[in-house]
Amino acid sequence: MHAWPASEVPALPGQGRDLRIHDTATGDLVTLAPGPVARIYVCGITPYDATHMGHAATYNAFDLVQRVWLDTKRQVHYVQNVTDVDDPLLERAVRDDVDWTALAEKETALFREDMTALRMLPPRHYIGAVEAIPGIVPLVERLRDAGAAYELEGDTYFSVEADPHFGGVSHLDAAAMRLLSAERGGDPDRPGKKNPLDPMLWMAAREGEPSWDGASLGRGRPGWHIECVAIALDHLGMGFDVQGGGSDLAFPHHEMGASHAQALTGEFPMAKAYVHAGMVGLDGEKMSKSKGNLVFVSALRREGVDPAAIRLALLAHHYRSDWEWTDQVLRDAVARLERWRAAVSRPDGPPAEALVDEIREALANDLDSPAALDAVDRWAALQQESGGTDEGAPGVVSRAVDALMGVAL
Repeated sequence: MHAWPASEVPALPGQGRDLRIHDTATGDLVTLAPGPVARIYVCGITPYDATHMGHAATYNAFDLVQRVWLDTKRQVHYVQNVTDVDDPLLERAVRDDVDWTALAEKETALFREDMTALRMLPPRHYIGAVEAIPGIVPLVERLRDAGAAYELEGDTYFSVEADPHFGGVSHLDAAAMRLLSAERGGDPDRPGKKNPLDPMLWMAAREGEPSWDGASLGRGRPGWHIECVAIALDHLGMGFDVQGGGSDLAFPHHEMGASHAQALTGEFPMAKAYVHAGMVGLDGEKMSKSKGNLVFVSALRREGVDPAAIRLALLAHHYRSDWEWTDQVLRDAVARLERWRAAVSRPDGPPAEALVDEIREALANDLDSPAALDAVDRWAALQQESGGTDEGAPGVVSRAVDALMGVAL
C-alpha cells in the first residue's frame, strides 16, 4: 500500500531541541533522545468514514513530533497502518450495500488526499492489515506455542496473564478495563475465556465474511491489536521511540499491543513513550463515527476552506487537550492565516531569529503549539504596527512556520 506524497520541509539555520513529551505509561513528561534515526508508529484509520476532525487532530500531533525530530537533524522512520478489514468496515459495507474492499480503497484514497492537502508528512511504510496477514499468522502461532494464547471454539485468544507488565500503559483497574473492552471492540462477556479481558488474536472464518489462510490456525482473519504489533515489529523492532494515537487507544489497543509484543519477544518496553492525542467534540459530544457527529476535512476543502486554515485550527489546541470544533474555531484560524500571510508578504520585517527560537522551544515542550502560534502572532502584530528593517525576516518566518508546523504561507 502506498502513502501520500511528501511536502518539502524547509531547512532552518541552527538546530532544534530534543523533545519532551507526555508518556501515558509513566504519567510524566519524558525527554526523548533517539539515535540518528527516530522511530515512531502511529495507528491508522479503519477506512469507512475518513477523514474527520478527530483524525486530523491526531495526525497533526504526530506530524509535529516528526518535524521536531527533523529539526534536530535526525531522520525519522515513521510507520502507519490501515485497518482495512475489521467489523466496523464490514458492517458499514453491508449497511451501504457496497463491496467492503471498494469501500476501504475509496476511503483510504480520500484520507491520502486530505493528508496531502494538510501537509502531513507521510509514513515511510504504510501497511494495510490485509497485506500484513502473512506476517501476523506466524506471530499468533508463536504465542500459542509458547502458552501465551489459547483456542476457544476455533478462535485464538491472547492470555493477558502471559505478560507481567500488562496494565502498565493505561494503569486502569480491572473494572474500568472490562467496561472499555466491551465499548471498544472486545468481548469480555464471552463464556469460556480464561480472563474476560483476553483479546482475540485470530478470528475463525465466519459465513459471509472475508477470511484468509491461517496455516495451523485455520482460515480466518486477524484481531485488531496483533495487526499493529506485527507491522511495528517488522519495520521498527522493539523499543521504538513513540507509539502514538488518540487517547481512546490507550486501552485496549495500545495496552494489548504492548503485551502481545512483550510476550513475543521477552523484551520490555515495546515503546519508549506512549503518546496520546485528545478527543475533538462537536455539539457537546466526542466526534465519532458511531455517533455520526463528524466534520470532514474533505467537506471543508470542497467548501473552499484553505487547508492551511484547517491546520491552524488544529494547532490552536494543545494536542493532549479535549476540545470542541465550532464555526468560531475555523473563523479564528482563517483570520490568523490572513494576518500571517499579510505579515510575510512585506519586503522586510522585525528580526526573526528570536521567533524561530520561541517556536522551537514551544514545540519541544510537549508540542505546545498554542504557544508557538502566540509567538508568531506577536511577530505579525509588530510587523503590522511598525514594520522592520530586516529584509530576510519574512522569509525566515515563512520557512519556520512551514518546517515546524506544516503551514504554508
